[in-house]
Amino acid sequence: MYTKQEVSKLKQAFWTTFGQYMQPILSADGVKVNWVNYKTGISGIHFKMDADNEHASIGIVLSQNDVDMQQAYYAQLLQLKAMLRECTGEAWQWEPNTIDEYGKNISKVAIILPNINVLRKEDWPQIISFFKQRIVALDAFWSMAKDGFE
Repeated sequence: MYTKQEVSKLKQAFWTTFGQYMQPILSADGVKVNWVNYKTGISGIHFKMDADNEHASIGIVLSQNDVDMQQAYYAQLLQLKAMLRECTGEAWQWEPNTIDEYGKNISKVAIILPNINVLRKEDWPQIISFFKQRIVALDAFWSMAKDGFE
């Protein structure tokens, strides 16, 4: 069993390792990107990566305070579902209304890698590979789709 401090240090070490691994990779537009804290440029639209002791996940999270705006963005994303699938090569889970870990109503499109533990360093290569492939694909998708959300 890990203490909260040990968990925090291991997670921080993972994200530092992932960031260093991704540092030389340029975006679809050929610019340098902070992959760990990817900026979409649109308020309330985030690419979120998460890893814990059960799974890893990556997704597009819509968290606008205005629920109507959030639903409009979700409808826009839904229209681009085929493009997202083409960029990622896989079907993702679509959730128009869900609650995040802070109790906030959000919409999201995500995919999960189950049965993985970020606290086990031997799982890191698999988690990094999972995130790398999908964040690069999300970036390629966003490069084509972003203008429709501005």
